[in-house]
Amino acid sequence: MSEQQNIQIVKDAYAAFGRGDIQSILSSCAADVVWVSPGEGYMPQSGTFRGRDEVARFFQIVGQTLDFKAFEPRSFVAQGDVVVALGYYRATVKQTGKTFESNWAMTFTVRGGKVAEFEEYTNTAVIASAYAAAKAA
Repeated sequence: MSEQQNIQIVKDAYAAFGRGDIQSILSSCAADVVWVSPGEGYMPQSGTFRGRDEVARFFQIVGQTLDFKAFEPRSFVAQGDVVVALGYYRATVKQTGKTFESNWAMTFTVRGGKVAEFEEYTNTAVIASAYAAAKAA
């Protein structure tokens, strides 16, 4: 697929997230997708998720623990099968009521029109701090 087609797949996934349409995101993933979210040990949605069922669990955890106030993919760069999205989010941890915000980079590897790999890069310290408030209380 072309780089522009790969970018469109990623943009469509973000649009689906904005609508709360997790099934569309899962449909855009390869059956053996590898999904990596940083902050393991500090945030419940972190870790490596393999396959659509585990990615569905990732989104379930996100929905149970976070209330997004802003989620803004701002730019996209593609080289071959890799798409990098740069953006910003602000969310409140439901359990603590603490809000965090961070810029982020998310990488997607697209193969055969499906997301085969995903990895997020963000300020895990500010997010972990918002979660940790619950442990301190």
